[in-house]
Amino acid sequence: MGLLFVESLPGPKVFRCKYCRVHSASPDAILSKDFRGRHGRAYLFDSVVNVSLGPNEDRYLMTGLHTVNDIYCSSCQQLLGWRYEKAYNEDQKYKEGKYILEKNMMLKEGW
Repeated sequence: MGLLFVESLPGPKVFRCKYCRVHSASPDAILSKDFRGRHGRAYLFDSVVNVSLGPNEDRYLMTGLHTVNDIYCSSCQQLLGWRYEKAYNEDQKYKEGKYILEKNMMLKEGW
């Protein structure tokens, strides 16, 4: 296995993977806190770091059919949420390329 490069985010407030504490996202990248994940509340982010993408998969979510990729922590491989690849409903297109991180998979640092 190769060398793992981990990106660190600037600033005192950072979301971290709950399992290995690697940086995952900045609160500045939050687009909405009004989302639901598999296990409760979730946040919609414009960008995340230190994640790897799973394969494309069509899923029926609360807002209709979407093509998504599960996202995993690049350090510990824990499932953290998903990325919206494609939205089939016109009013859901704003989610394309955005990320869902489940709140119970994250630690807040510096809050």
